[in-house]
Amino acid sequence: MTKPNVILIMTDNQQAATLGCYGNSEIHTPNLDELASGGIRFDRAFCANAFCSPCRASTLTGMMPSQHGVHSWIDDRTSGDWPDGWHALAGLRTLPKEMQNLGYRTGLFGKYHLGETTTPGSGWNDFVTMEHGHVRSFYDNRIIDNGETYLQPGHAVDFFTDKALTFMAQQAAPFFAFLPFPAPYGHWPACNDGMRNRYSDRYDNCPMASVPRQGLSAEAIAHFRRVDKGSGGGLDYSMLLLAPNHLPGLRNYYAQISLIDEAVGRIAAAHPDALIIFTADHGLSLGHHGFWGHGAATWPSNLHLAAHSIPMIMHHPGAIPSATSDALMSNTDLFATILEIGGGEADSTLPSRSFAGHVKGAALPPSHVDEVFAEQEETRVLRTGDWAFFKRFRTDRSADLPDALYHVRNDPSETQNLANNPDYAAVTQELSNRIDAYFTRHARPEADLWRGGRPKQNSTVAHFWRDVWGPDWAPVYAYDQGHLTQV
Repeated sequence: MTKPNVILIMTDNQQAATLGCYGNSEIHTPNLDELASGGIRFDRAFCANAFCSPCRASTLTGMMPSQHGVHSWIDDRTSGDWPDGWHALAGLRTLPKEMQNLGYRTGLFGKYHLGETTTPGSGWNDFVTMEHGHVRSFYDNRIIDNGETYLQPGHAVDFFTDKALTFMAQQAAPFFAFLPFPAPYGHWPACNDGMRNRYSDRYDNCPMASVPRQGLSAEAIAHFRRVDKGSGGGLDYSMLLLAPNHLPGLRNYYAQISLIDEAVGRIAAAHPDALIIFTADHGLSLGHHGFWGHGAATWPSNLHLAAHSIPMIMHHPGAIPSATSDALMSNTDLFATILEIGGGEADSTLPSRSFAGHVKGAALPPSHVDEVFAEQEETRVLRTGDWAFFKRFRTDRSADLPDALYHVRNDPSETQNLANNPDYAAVTQELSNRIDAYFTRHARPEADLWRGGRPKQNSTVAHFWRDVWGPDWAPVYAYDQGHLTQV
């Protein structure tokens, strides 16, 4: 059987509701809408974590953060102190390496954010990335192009699209192209630097009615106060309190989405017979629930729908029929799904589940449980068809962080917390037990923060874990036969 070319496009910080095919009437995404109408659109796809580095790691390994060890964004401001050639996924079975073993040529074109950028991570034949994982601008980025470094003045999405198209045109063998675009991002300064793209005019007078206008949540303010006291973080989180009602930033964010849509159209036109998968690393709250940003933009962390929901579109003419799916899917499941489509098989002990048969029209197997799990350091989440449960880490030595339970069928916006309602005590206990069983089955002790494990390179709440596990607790660079290589 001929192996299909596989193109995985991943945007940076984008909830599903920011696309026309997911019901947004203000956004201009004709190419993605067409891709969805001719393929399968997952309406309940979610991220494994609401930071970029952990989600990229989960997509590329099929593991949860408590397995691969990347629990937070890789802080490349400290890259001068990293071990030579350090990559967060070194030693793990990765998707590009497995695709190479299946006969694929592989290429990464975009934001890496999983280690040093001057050398490629394992499994990449071509490796074209940005110097930094944190996107400071869409323009004037320093690029590492297969070891060559230079300044690229144009828009990063255009540049990486051109590079990927060149790679794909040169391949005689089947290829796996990964395009982790560094947009739409949504954070300042990238979305508030006065720079315009060719879609900016379209949104100059857009009322942005698709974005809620809500007062700041107490959890968002609590997070800012903790960071402002110097107890963690280090970035300028004050932006998170200003952005929810900042129309120029919102409009810029939408303009970046339309630019990405154009890039998707170019790729689909150049490779109409390829399997194209469009998704995001994680969602982004644009003011929903009174905060801006990812799941760790509040204290305690959250994985509300806006920060947790991601687009998931798969298009492959002749192989994937036009359909929508309400099956709960995680970006962790992409590992097993892509491997099976490419002719391989994921380790059955991984949490990654293959949807390869389902996207081609088959029913999900009886073994499939309609659930997704996620984790954000001190918060673990289980979503089912009816419920979203946020379980917080608690011991006698930690703060009394409140759990949260939402009946998502009756309360899709997740506004009414039922965790302390005695009428739902049995539901809360059942979901809590399922979370514990899942992480007992899949977590590795050295990477399991809830059992004293340590994250690779960074934690956004390191002070919290030091209070729990003692002053010697710290992130690490690697797990080596049970021994930790300290940061």
